[in-house]
Amino acid sequence: MSQFIAPQPFDTQPDTRSRTDLRKHLRQQRRALPYEEQQQAAEQLALNLLTHPDLHRARHIAIYLPNDGEIDPRLYMDLAERKGVRFYLPVLHPIHTGTLVFSPFTDTSELKANRFGIPEPAFSKGLKRPAWALDAVLFPLVGFDENGGRLGMGGGFYDRTFAFTRVRPRLAPKLIGLAHDFQKVQELPIEPWDIPLHGVVTDQRCYRFQRLPTA
Repeated sequence: MSQFIAPQPFDTQPDTRSRTDLRKHLRQQRRALPYEEQQQAAEQLALNLLTHPDLHRARHIAIYLPNDGEIDPRLYMDLAERKGVRFYLPVLHPIHTGTLVFSPFTDTSELKANRFGIPEPAFSKGLKRPAWALDAVLFPLVGFDENGGRLGMGGGFYDRTFAFTRVRPRLAPKLIGLAHDFQKVQELPIEPWDIPLHGVVTDQRCYRFQRLPTA
């Protein structure tokens, strides 16, 4: 499949001070969450994902390993694997800078830290699944609102990787952000380069958004 480029030059779009301050505040909040509450949140998240209508028929799902206080999706993965779901971890692309590929992931996968210190499988051309061939993508959020606005870590990796959905929306997997419910804020701006989400799932509820046509 052809490589599509996101419509905005991310590296020249620095965060505003307000977004930077909000990101710092929300990250501090989730890092401060006690272990017991993190475990409870993971259990509730798993239940919400197992009953989510956008995931009923999904068999190839990208997931992430929690870091920096992110809500933990691994219990959901353990339960869904029993139903035949296959999972994939994002891997930094060694050539197409700022984009991701997705490698199969199980409990026995060998991982190594990438340049951000996040564990990932080794890159292999023969062991990866194209972004357009995924059924769903579950990725962590720093903040979100009820209108589909979202705040990530600021790297733009998912936006670049799924920029092809603007010109081939029918190939878009279900893009679902995961977060603690306290990470919901009143309003976040939707930037021109943001790839629309289908929804957000938290430990308390599911938020579903109406994706507008992009092409």
